Amino acid sequence: MDHEHQHAEQGEQHGHQGHHAKMVADFRRRFWVSLILSIPVLVLAPMIQGLLGLRQTLAFPGAGYLQWALASVIFFYGGWPFLAGMVREIRQRNPGMMTLIALAVAVAYVYSSFVAFGIQGKVFFWELATLIDVMLVGHWIEMRSVMGASGALEELVKLMPAQAHRLAEDGSTEEVLVSELTGDDRVRVKPGEKIPTDGVIVEGRSTLNESMLTGESKPVERGEGEQVIGGAINGDSALTVEVTRTGDETYLARVVEMVRRAQESRSRTQDLATRAARWLTAIALGVGGGTLALWLVLGRPFEYALERMVTVMVITCPHALGLAVPLVVAVSTALAAGRGLLIRDRAAFERARLLDAVVFDKTGTLTRGSFEVREVVALGEASEEEILGLAAGVEASSEHSIARGIVEHARRREIAVPQAGDFTAIPGKGARAEVDGRVIEVVSPGYLAEQEIELESDQAARLAEEGKTVVYVLADGAPLGAVALGDVVRPESREAIARLKEAGVQVMMLTGDAEAVARSVAAELELDDYFAEVLPEDKADRIRQVRERGLRVAMVGDGVNDAPALAEADLGVAIGAGTDVAVETADVVLVRSDPRDVSAIITLAAKTHAKMVQNLWWATAYNAIAIPLAAGVLAPVGFLLPPAAGAVVMSVSTVVVAVNARLLGRAERELERDDPRPREATATT
Repeated sequence: MDHEHQHAEQGEQHGHQGHHAKMVADFRRRFWVSLILSIPVLVLAPMIQGLLGLRQTLAFPGAGYLQWALASVIFFYGGWPFLAGMVREIRQRNPGMMTLIALAVAVAYVYSSFVAFGIQGKVFFWELATLIDVMLVGHWIEMRSVMGASGALEELVKLMPAQAHRLAEDGSTEEVLVSELTGDDRVRVKPGEKIPTDGVIVEGRSTLNESMLTGESKPVERGEGEQVIGGAINGDSALTVEVTRTGDETYLARVVEMVRRAQESRSRTQDLATRAARWLTAIALGVGGGTLALWLVLGRPFEYALERMVTVMVITCPHALGLAVPLVVAVSTALAAGRGLLIRDRAAFERARLLDAVVFDKTGTLTRGSFEVREVVALGEASEEEILGLAAGVEASSEHSIARGIVEHARRREIAVPQAGDFTAIPGKGARAEVDGRVIEVVSPGYLAEQEIELESDQAARLAEEGKTVVYVLADGAPLGAVALGDVVRPESREAIARLKEAGVQVMMLTGDAEAVARSVAAELELDDYFAEVLPEDKADRIRQVRERGLRVAMVGDGVNDAPALAEADLGVAIGAGTDVAVETADVVLVRSDPRDVSAIITLAAKTHAKMVQNLWWATAYNAIAIPLAAGVLAPVGFLLPPAAGAVVMSVSTVVVAVNARLLGRAERELERDDPRPREATATT
């Protein structure tokens, strides 16, 4: 990505946040100015003077004109956002909340102005002023709530340092803007500094704090050849990092974009709220006009009928309804990001609460994808310790995953590993080396068959049937023993499966491994079902088969070959440490590569949907009760709802919706209780 485009992207992000902040400040400023001007408007109102018994004291020539002048400033200055919003909505042929507010205050102002200049009637200046005040403060509070919910984006952007120490060819360093870095540049990262961008360590070893990015509080150790994430905080040693990604290609930039898209994306519930708001707009206009006509027909004065119409139009504003879902979406997305759950598709995320089954890919998801020694079989007089020590001595020079598993196991058991010499790899079959004057070989069963070496061991045969990988240790061509290894099951996988089953969700596994291996892992984890020896192109078919059972299914995977299955599932979940293809295909990304977070998705989805439904019920039920009261249905018994009171009630409903959305934060505490991992407070929450 070129520098100009990068600057444009960053400018657009900061510009969006800055624009939102300016709007909040604008509403705050208009509210305070209007509120100050409303005080004399209220004092000059005949109705208020009568209630206070000050009509004679405060009456003076020109009081009506002064009240009109002050109300005019309030109308044009304080009411401008609503008047401009009405014009915008009408141009878009989508009348809504702003149209209703603007019509209500415009009708009140125009009519009252005619009365102030001689037409017989009653002025609504104090109702107009208080209505605008209440609407402004309501918007101010709501926009602050939205900004608070969207703060995750600002905090994520702040994680990136502005400058970096770029290394020159002569070894010197120069201070440059991070935006000026390009691929293959090398940067020096001092202790305590932030990694400027994604890269690979080419010199040094240190611990890195990635908690702000991944949610994991425990520092991770990184050395030469290992990847680092831009924004991570370096520990106690200097590092030299070669830049691999810049601009919007970096991990953090992708996270920011995912969060932004999720907050802006629409959900099925949101579409329902939008349709309801349109209907409510039509109802407000229809009922408002009908109320005016009805009271006139019943012989009431025009100012009375007009007051009822204004009250109906004010109280019917679909303000709370319009915010019922977007506020919950913003809060839940920020909560999810703080927990390492990156939502890419809101509609799919909503479906998580309805899941009947979760299908996990095996390697790299339920298992670590690395080998661990499960059992050692002695075939002669050699002890297990001797067999492991000799095998580790040979494999210490190999980079094969089986070799690493044997060496690591010997180290954990504190077995002395002898020095080996004259190491030779046997392609596809194993390795050999000279240890203590003997030729030691660590080889596969195929090598034994090739060399016509016969041995009988029921125990080794049983381990092979269970799906273990069995290698044999030979000394000068004679079998000493066998080592059985298996893919390491993640410790957290058992807990993840237990949580899902507790929630009534079936848990299955999909793998390309042999039947014996799949059966062994499925039995160890007590899975409900598994699919073995599945070719990459057939994984999507298996997901389709599960769906044909009438189950709503999620697929969890991390590889390129999982992408079609992720797309086929009702909910595709990618392990964050997986490939770009899997991440781009998924609906939700698990940053921490922890299968336990799948149950967190379901929990948060259920809590989010519940809050949406609560808000929609509140918004619609409030209108069902308030509209008849505003129209004057209880007028025969002496109860009338003034326009200002209507504005207060409407704004209270909006604040209730906003507060209820913020209460979704309780879901975070429930997730904390379910999650035993230590956590630090992160900016993304």
